Amino acid sequence: MSTLQGSTILVTGGASGIGRRMAENALQRGARQVMVWDVNDQKLQETAIALRNAGHSVYTQRVDVSHTATVQEAARRVQQELGPVDILINNAGVVVGKMFHEHSHGEVDVTLSINTAALMHITLEFLPEMIGRRKGHLVNIASAAGLVANPKMSVYCGSKWAVVGWSESLRLEMERLDTGVRVTTVMPYYIDTGMFAGVRSLIPILKPEPVARKILDAVERDRVLLRLPWLVNLLPATRGILPFRLFDWLVGDLMGVYRSMNEFVGHPKERE
Repeated sequence: MSTLQGSTILVTGGASGIGRRMAENALQRGARQVMVWDVNDQKLQETAIALRNAGHSVYTQRVDVSHTATVQEAARRVQQELGPVDILINNAGVVVGKMFHEHSHGEVDVTLSINTAALMHITLEFLPEMIGRRKGHLVNIASAAGLVANPKMSVYCGSKWAVVGWSESLRLEMERLDTGVRVTTVMPYYIDTGMFAGVRSLIPILKPEPVARKILDAVERDRVLLRLPWLVNLLPATRGILPFRLFDWLVGDLMGVYRSMNEFVGHPKERE
């Protein structure tokens, strides 16, 4: 079983949303120190002040995870200054929220580099050391969008489908090689953090604090998969059993998922 007590944790996209709440909750549960990566200087400063004022050991780095060289340098600094990372939470992500044909090439590149490639590059920087110590836990924040398609989310869905496949494959590798490294894949529905501002849904939009707690609970219990809310667990079987058009009617029309992004505004200049 993984333990938060006395651990060193790195949270990407950790200056706001569920990232900040996971950092705070982990420290409250006894983590020794937390490193927060984010691209927003103001929020990094606010997070550091708030957590330090609460008596916690927190460190921050401004890191644009879309640049591999920057990730590599930041990872070296973490290992030099804080020592081995026990738990890596790959949380940083972005969403554009447009029909695919409305995307620019740059928006496609940025979405895939942050939501997909960055998780792999960051993990590559810390995984060998974890394997060497036979200790570590990787938490990859995917999405329920990694299970079901959705209009105005084509690139986002694609990026998260890739994360699910990679994360699950990585878990199997770590288990087959008996490395002692655990992998948890997280697939939440929309979370009320501002990243999906304007989304409308019949399925209740998740609140950040309970999601953060449940993710850390999953880490402590070595859960391989966490889908939120419970209804998301029905998607794979439902999608596999029902004919495509019937599934579209049930999920898209009756439950309204395919209309959920119609009024999306988000905050595209910020990355969480």
